[in-house]
Amino acid sequence: MDAEAAKLLGAGLAALGAGLASLGVGNVFAKFLEGALRNPGAADGQQGRLFIGFAAAELLGLLSFVVAMILIFVA
Repeated sequence: MDAEAAKLLGAGLAALGAGLASLGVGNVFAKFLEGALRNPGAADGQQGRLFIGFAAAELLGLLSFVVAMILIFVA
């Protein structure tokens, strides 16, 4: 395997994280809605944690995208 093929293969594997981040965001919102429907009184107190979980999942997705772009264009 030459270096160019290995670089593109690594970038493709790194880009999987961007797709998996969407699963993480969906899971965060699904669990919030599940908890909010089960206990509506506590939903307001958990909304801050909802946005923190959303931001953390999106950060990891963006980080994997940046790694993929670095592998394609810089390395």
